[in-house]
Amino acid sequence: MELHTNPSFKKSKDIKRGAETIFEDSKINIIDDNYGVFRSNDPIMSLGNSTVNSNNASDHLIGSGHPTSYCETMMHLFKGNVGSGIFALGDAFRNAGLFLGPPLTIFLGIICVHAQHILIECNDEACKHVGNNVKTDNIGYAGTVELCFEIGPQRLRKFSGLMRKIVNLFICVTQFGFCCVYFVFISTNMLQVLDQYGFHLSVHWHMAIALLPIMMSTWIRNLKYLAPVSSIANLLVVAGYVATVYIMSYNLPPISERDYVADYQSIPLFFGTVIYSFEAITLVLPLKNEMKNPRKFSSPLGVLNVGMIFVAGMFVTMGFLAYLQYGDKIEGSVTLNLNSEEILPQCIKVAISLSIMFTYALQFYVPIAIMWPEILRRYGPFRHPVIVETCFRSALCLGTFILAEAIPNLGLFISLVGALSSTALALLFPPIIEIVVRSQNNTLSNFKLFKNCFILLIGFLGFITGTYESITAIIKAFSKKD
Repeated sequence: MELHTNPSFKKSKDIKRGAETIFEDSKINIIDDNYGVFRSNDPIMSLGNSTVNSNNASDHLIGSGHPTSYCETMMHLFKGNVGSGIFALGDAFRNAGLFLGPPLTIFLGIICVHAQHILIECNDEACKHVGNNVKTDNIGYAGTVELCFEIGPQRLRKFSGLMRKIVNLFICVTQFGFCCVYFVFISTNMLQVLDQYGFHLSVHWHMAIALLPIMMSTWIRNLKYLAPVSSIANLLVVAGYVATVYIMSYNLPPISERDYVADYQSIPLFFGTVIYSFEAITLVLPLKNEMKNPRKFSSPLGVLNVGMIFVAGMFVTMGFLAYLQYGDKIEGSVTLNLNSEEILPQCIKVAISLSIMFTYALQFYVPIAIMWPEILRRYGPFRHPVIVETCFRSALCLGTFILAEAIPNLGLFISLVGALSSTALALLFPPIIEIVVRSQNNTLSNFKLFKNCFILLIGFLGFITGTYESITAIIKAFSKKD
């Protein structure tokens, strides 16, 4: 199907009236099942009692039930960015150096935020072409990429459906990667706490113990029952961050004891960890669409720019203090460096672990919302759909557990997930769709072409080198154990 400047939407296999283009000829109509959208690090909103069609459920839609104000949206953006990744930034700064880490973090943050602005602009452009034929506030990341190719040059329009599937694939890989990280994070932190009280078990046994409550939480099919724990999780993360910074600020060693600039071979590991923390691009469209005044989201002093300035400040503060305090002894999460014999560090580790455990099921909704409708379309209807879906959810949860058991190195796992999957969503797809859209409407200037190629170059370099160095480091870590 082709979309023109003023399209008249007919029946199509890919684009349906009022729905995100996710699965063609879908037979499912999910009512009040409340599939939600959450960004990679933290939950943001609940859906309330909205009606969600399976076609758009997989493309990360949210509905809060009422438009949000500037401050409310700012809080949602903040909660969506401050998660488990922020505690890994000390390890990232070790791989960059004490003086090189802050400017590189800010540089990558600026590029990521600019890529989010690109996605918003391309979404607006695509919606103009769509007109009133599709409910445009339900078009998420994958749908925006698909529509941009649909309205792009003629020779690229046949790839629109493929691009949507590729984006959804990376979203699923990213979310499952975060779920694997959660297992490692919980088990390594709880191991240190429980060791102080005579419960001496290996990290693998701690993962196995955490598997049962985590798997049971994934059986909850209605998001509104998980919404209350998301607020608790957010409070625990913020409290953990404040308490960790408080502890690290005491008795800091001289700056001269740390490497100002790290070896260039470790820079890709830094890249993967920072992108893991900054990758918030699946969050921006839902938040913008939920605002009372969506223009205030991406304006110069809008929610996105102002909010990310605060987030970047928190990232730099955490990374700088963590590396300065612990140096080369920094762990994959700075919480692991805190003295486990003291009560406050124990409380921090338990609080953050509980927060991550509460967040697992919420993150798990994203790939389920993408994959389950397609399974129903291909193999359904099932005689006992709830039982089949529960078994499907359990199998995927078990898969993340097995992968986490295989790679229990938290820092390297975070870097691998960031480089392998988050990079594509944050830095590769946005410049590609801007080139596609502006090529069609003849607004692709030399500056924009150069700028997008520059972002793509950084993205591809980070993707290739970060993945390679992470896998190599993981292999070396296992070789040392042997």
